[in-house]
Amino acid sequence: MSEARRVSVVDDDESVREALPDLLRVLGFETRAFCSAAEFLQSNWMPRTECLVLDIAMPGMSGPDLQVELKRRGLRIPIVFITAHKNESERLLLIQGGASACLFKPFSDVALLEALEGVFS
Repeated sequence: MSEARRVSVVDDDESVREALPDLLRVLGFETRAFCSAAEFLQSNWMPRTECLVLDIAMPGMSGPDLQVELKRRGLRIPIVFITAHKNESERLLLIQGGASACLFKPFSDVALLEALEGVFS
C-alpha cells in the first residue's frame, strides 16, 4: 500500500479546520490543520507538506502572502486556495501566480478531490 499524501489545511475558520481534515482523511490523505499562516510556517509539518489547502483571507498573513513567503524560501508546495469571496478576477490572478486551483466556498467534496487529484497526478 502506498503512503498517504500529506495535505495541510490553513484557515482561520474553526469549522473549516475541523471538517476539512476529517474529509481529507476519508479521501485517503494524511492531514494537519493550522489556524494561521504563521502557525503553519513554524510547524514541523510544513516541510513535509505535499499540498496546501489555503484560505485567501486571514488575519495577519493572508493566503497569497503565504504563497509569496513559500516562494521566497524556495519551497514549491502546490496550493489549492479556498475562499468565501467569489471574485473571479482574484481567482484568475492566483492561478496565474502558480496556484493549482481556487475553490469558492462552499465547494463540493468532488471539486476538492478533483483539485487534489490535479496536484498529485
